[in-house]
Amino acid sequence: MAMVAMSAELSSIIARFAPADGDHATVMPLLTLHRYSQIGDLSCGMSRPSLIIAAQGAKRIIAAGEDYDYDVRHCLISSIDLPVMSRITDASVTQPYLCMAMSLDLKQVAALMADMGRPRSESSPIGRTIAVGKLSRRLLDSALRLARLLDHPDEIHVLAPLLEREILFLLLCGEHGRRLGQMAAGESGGSKVARAIDWLKNHYDKPLSIDALSQQLNMSVSSLHHHFKDVTSMSPLQYQKQLRLHEARRMLLGSDGDVGTVASRVGYDSPSQFSREYSRLFGAPPLRDISRIRATTSAR
Repeated sequence: MAMVAMSAELSSIIARFAPADGDHATVMPLLTLHRYSQIGDLSCGMSRPSLIIAAQGAKRIIAAGEDYDYDVRHCLISSIDLPVMSRITDASVTQPYLCMAMSLDLKQVAALMADMGRPRSESSPIGRTIAVGKLSRRLLDSALRLARLLDHPDEIHVLAPLLEREILFLLLCGEHGRRLGQMAAGESGGSKVARAIDWLKNHYDKPLSIDALSQQLNMSVSSLHHHFKDVTSMSPLQYQKQLRLHEARRMLLGSDGDVGTVASRVGYDSPSQFSREYSRLFGAPPLRDISRIRATTSAR
């Protein structure tokens, strides 16, 4: 089957199981479907370890100030949690943006690497762990067969794990396999960065001691900074700051307190510093930014 036909079939499946704009969980915990009918910005969030394939339309992910654009010919692969902002760049009511996101289980990746005879540790730099790559026919075919299982729920418990393993195998053998493998490898710099990120996510509102974090990871301070920046384009402190600001924006959008209260809850002692850093990241002070988002959402 030609790739155009496969994308069309995948679009049809996504459209049926994601009938309205938004993010849609499925009966397969590893698979989420997304549908949006208008070009425009979406709220910020976290990019999880995942493979994202657009069956129709296009999207831009912005992480650490860098843009990652993907469409029906390109997929996005993320192997670490990163604060991101996103924008739908190609969509309409008649041809909405439709995509599937398959979460990547790094433990499954590590087990598969062992079966493949891949080394579990590598110290050389790996570069960014979010990337856009050309969508191959084999990967699209595997993803389509996974999506088809939504119409056959009685087969999911048997076939979904096989297809997940097949997709992970293709990713490990592809152009971004080294990045993915490094994040799953036991004592590699990448896996230690992943552990650092887990700690930061759970303690983003607490003061950060780089010395204590590096000791916890059995790394030198310089090595932690080097590997962390290589993987995320940010220092640990910058990463924590983005976590705080993204969480603050989520709270404000949910009317979960005023600006001063939210600033304190995410770890800021100074509301004025919070407002300055918020404006620097999102382009406007908190209340103006939230009002703009709500007005745009209401217009849609």
